[in-house]
Amino acid sequence: MISRRRALQIFAAASLMPSDLRATQKRVAFGAEVSLTLDGPAHVTGPALDAVWAEIEAMEKAFSLYDPTSELSRLNSQGTLERPSAAMLDILDLSAKLYRATDGRFDPTVQHLWQAHANGENTASARSSIGFDRVRFDDTRVQLGEGQALTLNGIAQGYATDRVIAVLRARGLERSLVNIGEYRALSGPWRLGIEDPSFGRVGMISLTDRAVATSSPAAMRLATGAAHILDPRGVAAVPSWSTVSVIAERAAVADGLSTALCFATLNEVRAIAARFGAPVSIRLVDLTGNLRSL
Repeated sequence: MISRRRALQIFAAASLMPSDLRATQKRVAFGAEVSLTLDGPAHVTGPALDAVWAEIEAMEKAFSLYDPTSELSRLNSQGTLERPSAAMLDILDLSAKLYRATDGRFDPTVQHLWQAHANGENTASARSSIGFDRVRFDDTRVQLGEGQALTLNGIAQGYATDRVIAVLRARGLERSLVNIGEYRALSGPWRLGIEDPSFGRVGMISLTDRAVATSSPAAMRLATGAAHILDPRGVAAVPSWSTVSVIAERAAVADGLSTALCFATLNEVRAIAARFGAPVSIRLVDLTGNLRSL
């Protein structure tokens, strides 16, 4: 998957652990660097890391756009997926909730539109395929609307982050920090800095048993000149914000909302956050570099 280039950096944990009680590993997954920081003795962290990488590999096999054998790739190529995994159904269910709560600003059926912009092609026909309300799914089948294709880039990394935290808890870990494009903390506190691609470091946050996702539309431009995060509704020509960070209990929720809110006005941000129901904290960097906290 193509990274959305979140602009989060870890600066320091609140307390330092002896080197023999901290395990750190970095690898590439979901098209970006993944980093894991686990506090605990080696006989606990070693097997836990093995289990984590196995879980991440399983999530890629479900959600990757670049593995032709993944569930998502097979769904996109055939328009239907028989006997979807529990993970696929779970992420589609959350996507549907985000789609409704954001009035369509979060919409995984944007894949053809994204490809048209990335390839410098006419986007008019691609827009006709957008509409997550046309996707049907249950435990026997996923069915796309005619001409549709999905991308889960705006939620899959957060979902995988949540799954990894569940693995670590099951393995008895009490304090960890997981970064799969989004960060989620097990215990804490962990201090992180929010970086904007135009204005540099704009703030610091502290995470304890929470997750944070950050989206910066202008971090990458597509061939048409459009920001790499698009408005599926075709309403906003440019993003409302330079950077959006969302702190939530679940990384998948923070991931989806940070994507969707890039094209929402301040009042719309407040309404969407209230409508979704889950308690969230939001940091908004406007187009002149000013930071707002909600």
